[in-house]
Amino acid sequence: MSLVRDVLATKDATVCTIGPDKTVLDAAVLMNHCRIGAVVVLDGEKIAGIFTERDVMNRVVAEKKDAETTTVREVMTTKVAFCEQNTTLETCRGVMTKHKIRHLPVVENGKLLGMISSGDILARRIAEHEETIKYLHEYMQGPN
Repeated sequence: MSLVRDVLATKDATVCTIGPDKTVLDAAVLMNHCRIGAVVVLDGEKIAGIFTERDVMNRVVAEKKDAETTTVREVMTTKVAFCEQNTTLETCRGVMTKHKIRHLPVVENGKLLGMISSGDILARRIAEHEETIKYLHEYMQGPN
């Protein structure tokens, strides 16, 4: 069974983060630049929240707030689900499904190590299925 550490080993270790007093516009520009759907909000070294595309839509656009003056602190999600390196991807998928989220920060001993997304989990699962299919094909047909 695949673990979070397996996914992190294949990804860039950089996690895009933002401070809680930055504006929503700053966060949106950062997310666009990094081509990601969520940033971890750090207050110093401590995770203060997570800011996602959904937060932009539900808490900024739908409420007609000004992205240039609204701070991330005002609209971020403060209850952050997270995982550890030894968490199974199946467990992560279950948490994501239950809470209707697409991103999980990876934390170990209070330190942010990375971020996994539902897309990462899906890509890993597809790769595992392709490998299984390859081995079954070779078993049935013999090696090419």
